Amino acid sequence: MSAASLLRTVATPKKALAGAALAAAACGTLIAATPAQAATTGTAASAQATAKKMIGDSAEFQCFSKIVQHESNWNPTATNASSGAYGLVQALPASKMASAGSDWKTNPATQIEWGLDYMKDRYGSACDAWSFWQANHWY
Repeated sequence: MSAASLLRTVATPKKALAGAALAAAACGTLIAATPAQAATTGTAASAQATAKKMIGDSAEFQCFSKIVQHESNWNPTATNASSGAYGLVQALPASKMASAGSDWKTNPATQIEWGLDYMKDRYGSACDAWSFWQANHWY
């Protein structure tokens, strides 16, 4: 809103009240959006810290992290609308992750455990999985 518009709005009492309500509503919407965004960021950072701790080896963590970044952007509830792949590592079918724990839908550590086992069993390591991902854009 320009300064001239604001002055015209303030000069008219009904419009001033409506303008204030609109501004408050917009501000409330922005404030309400911030915690959700912070929660997503916090969840991603927490999942990354968990993975780093579980993996231990820095190079393997970097490879795992690159896959997860591309697959889910570190969102443990990421869902591929067309395939149904789910979670940090985009398991398909998603229910395969139940072999690592019954909390697979909500626990990043369970998803990480399953993903690491999958990468080790199928490719040999997270870095071998990353090499395959780079060549194919899937793993």
